[in-house]
Amino acid sequence: MATVEKITIALTAEQAGFVRSAVEAGEYASTSEAIREAVREWKERRDLLGYTVEELRSLVQEGLDSGPSARLSMADVKAEARRRLETGKRGG
Repeated sequence: MATVEKITIALTAEQAGFVRSAVEAGEYASTSEAIREAVREWKERRDLLGYTVEELRSLVQEGLDSGPSARLSMADVKAEARRRLETGKRGG
């Protein structure tokens, strides 16, 4: 079992109530278990994205700097995505 470190956190009344309700409903054995699950899910979500906050900010800025799209509709965007997918499948 992993070493457990005790820390103190501050939650809003609404957040604390939500955690307590989940424990009282039997979803978790303790408030600690509920918070550990929340942290695990948070970590998984961050790991899945694979981007740091700085990288995301850079990507957003790159999009803003590129200006308006030449594609006029979502159908145009989808058609271009399909074209690129097919080109990639053919190796070109």
